[in-house]
Amino acid sequence: MALYKANALKRRLAAGQPALGFWVTANSLAVTEQAAGAGWDWLLLDTEHVVHDLGAVERHLLAARHGGDAEFVVRVPTTDPVVVKQLMDAGVRSFMFPFVQTVEEARLAVAATRYPPKGIRGFAGGTRAASWGRNPDYLSTYENDVCVIIQIESPQAVANIPSYGEIEGLDAMLIGANDLAANMGHLGDIKHAEVVAKFDEAGEAIMRTGKAAGFQSFDGPYARTLVERGFTLAAVAHDLTLLARGTAGTLSDFGR
Repeated sequence: MALYKANALKRRLAAGQPALGFWVTANSLAVTEQAAGAGWDWLLLDTEHVVHDLGAVERHLLAARHGGDAEFVVRVPTTDPVVVKQLMDAGVRSFMFPFVQTVEEARLAVAATRYPPKGIRGFAGGTRAASWGRNPDYLSTYENDVCVIIQIESPQAVANIPSYGEIEGLDAMLIGANDLAANMGHLGDIKHAEVVAKFDEAGEAIMRTGKAAGFQSFDGPYARTLVERGFTLAAVAHDLTLLARGTAGTLSDFGR
């Protein structure tokens, strides 16, 4: 008996359908729970740039599952199979791996989420992932719901996209425009002509592989144009950005 629904995010991406995502950086279970039930296809808890210990991630996972049907994605700080193992046993099944630079790193990201012989995930049978041991089909079906996303954040990574596309078990590649700009010598300037050209090159290369192409942009009109161009993994909202806009906007109503 499985406790959880099928991974709708993985299936949407495989079908080439847009999946709209909400980026969570506030360490607030209420925000996570509310966002999970707001209609988003997925929400991402960022543990790369935000301090969350493993216990906090587990609590956010439970809040998300209590709140609604949005797929809960964790952006891990690095490609660490030990951390991935612990999070998977806790019930996380969708991951984003930042700053993947080589084919070896991309393969490690996938291997960390698979049991041998396909990967290196350590075995534990009585975990939340396996419905506390009550899902006899878990070992034969779990791969159907594991979603692996890597980030493309440098010219080196862009050059490796065709090779990344050949890796079985890799679902999507999300272009990190800010780090791409930094690694091209244009820190803070994602609109620089060279950065825009490299971003477009990366998006087209990802789409040619058949993997889902992703982006992060909280500029609504621009984000819509990217979806229209074929990007399907779309991170288009951010908790703290919305809070900042809302608080500043309310003050402006009073002339402040």
